[in-house]
Amino acid sequence: MPLDVILLVLFGALLHATWNAIVKAGSDKSLDAALISAGGAVSALPFLAFLPLPHSAAWPFIGISAILQFAYFQLVAAAYRAGDIGLVYPLMRGCAPLLIAATSGFILKENLSAGALAGTVTICAGVLTLALEARRGSSRAVLLSLTNACVIASYTYVDGIGARISGNAVSYTLWMSLLPPVLLFSWAASQRGAVAVARHVRRNWWRGLIGGAGSIASYGLALWAMTKAPVATVAALRETAILFALVISITVFKEKASIWRYVAGVVIALGGLVLKLA
Repeated sequence: MPLDVILLVLFGALLHATWNAIVKAGSDKSLDAALISAGGAVSALPFLAFLPLPHSAAWPFIGISAILQFAYFQLVAAAYRAGDIGLVYPLMRGCAPLLIAATSGFILKENLSAGALAGTVTICAGVLTLALEARRGSSRAVLLSLTNACVIASYTYVDGIGARISGNAVSYTLWMSLLPPVLLFSWAASQRGAVAVARHVRRNWWRGLIGGAGSIASYGLALWAMTKAPVATVAALRETAILFALVISITVFKEKASIWRYVAGVVIALGGLVLKLA
């Protein structure tokens, strides 16, 4: 994998960890997740006029992705309500690339080299190691996390293919971001009432704008990288976001770091090095 691709995916991982921290810190995780999705759409709007439309073959992928993204944001909020971030985040993010690595040969006909496969598995092992330090959790949290890992793997495939056939990965990403917030806010209004939703938006719009811009930029960088490198290796390298999440948890949330956090950090860094050398 070229160095410029690695660096941009790592920057995207930092942005991903940042918007997840915004959701975790929020008082209403479902509405904050919807706000971040909406913030991504708002951030995308000014650029659409300057980019070509995705090729017609990519539009079905955009529609399917929107539905999967709706499920993803709902599950993120539910999982963070049910369990500790030390359990939920590693399970969601660590299992997804393992699923992709195990199935990409069949679905995408991408055969990973031994080095790329070793790097992918090493990064995933490091991420999953963090689950060992979780002090709170439940069977519900585990079930929600594993379900979301399947959703993440599914939309990664959909968007990886869609970005490749769209003709422009950035354009695909921006158009793809428009529909999920419509679905999320429609659902929230039907469950909470329009007044309650509007009140939360009025008080927390800035959180959605900041987090949404980071979210769309993070995913756009990943989709661009998938046009330059195998989907499975990009998906695995993106999970180095957990390292940035660790720094945020210690410096911002003042969480105590167990030995497992440092072990996982070393293992993830080693996996990144293996990917670079593969």
